[in-house]
Amino acid sequence: MNSNQVKGTAKDIKGKVQQDIGEATGDVGEQIKGVGNQIAGKVQKGVGNAQEAARDVADDTRDTARDVERDVKRDLDRDNRR
Repeated sequence: MNSNQVKGTAKDIKGKVQQDIGEATGDVGEQIKGVGNQIAGKVQKGVGNAQEAARDVADDTRDTARDVERDVKRDLDRDNRR
């Protein structure tokens, strides 16, 4: 979990609380602000999710490249011994 995921979740929760308070007090402006914060939080969390996915792909690609390099070196060493 990265900071955008955490901050986005917190902003989403804050917005829900803000919306609920606005509904309880009849403050439409507070309700609108709350919904806005929920949207902003969901977007930020989505950015964090995308960052995490990109990091995972990069890690997998790096691991695959290392495996291929190791296999090629092993095959070349084996061919050179023949």
